[in-house]
Amino acid sequence: MRPVIGVTVSRRSGWRVFPLMALAIRLAGGRALRWQTGYRKVDLDAVDGVVIGGGDDIAPTLYGGELRVGVRLDPARDKLEQEVLRGAFERQLPILGICRGSQMLNIVLGGTLHQDAYQVYDSRNIRTILPRKKVSIGSGTLLAHSARAECLYVNALHSQAVDRLGDGLQVAARDEGGMVQAIERMSDPFALGVQWHPEHLIYRRAHRRLFRSLVAAARAGHENAAQLPAAEAEAEEAGAALWN
Repeated sequence: MRPVIGVTVSRRSGWRVFPLMALAIRLAGGRALRWQTGYRKVDLDAVDGVVIGGGDDIAPTLYGGELRVGVRLDPARDKLEQEVLRGAFERQLPILGICRGSQMLNIVLGGTLHQDAYQVYDSRNIRTILPRKKVSIGSGTLLAHSARAECLYVNALHSQAVDRLGDGLQVAARDEGGMVQAIERMSDPFALGVQWHPEHLIYRRAHRRLFRSLVAAARAGHENAAQLPAAEAEAEEAGAALWN
């Protein structure tokens, strides 16, 4: 069984981002379905899991921030993804949030963002799809179990970052300046948000494992089984296979 994963993407960049998402999900054993405003009606009952992809900044009005000149926003996508996330939680669907998707996950659960995170943290302000930023992963976290790593080198394309955590979330990783780089739930449904773009890094095992964990959680959810243990078991099996 190949779980179906609904993937939200931007109207502007979805044509080039979705194929990468679809490949990552296929390599993980799933099948991707593209969602974007004006393209296809979202049907959460037709999928087993959700990826909220990256893209434009999230409107600051959603978390008590201030509108700024020159920031590119997509209110229609904001609305779509809020509805997708709320519906996913209602249906106990596993979720992977990527960059703005991680931020939207936090907002939907009541959290806030730093509008310009690099003014708050002493973090390297780099913008690249190459893995040039080091992040440290908290021990015992879902991310640590999924990636099977204590630290990762990641890419960086963001300006916003998580400030106050949403309900039920914990920090899973930070960069060298202390900026939040991953958030997660530690109970079902599986929900993991990463500030980087693992779809651009599928040539590295740890980043492929994030998609494998999502697909394993989706398969477990489809069978009414516990999602987090299934996700962690998949990561362990994948790691063992690489060494045997």
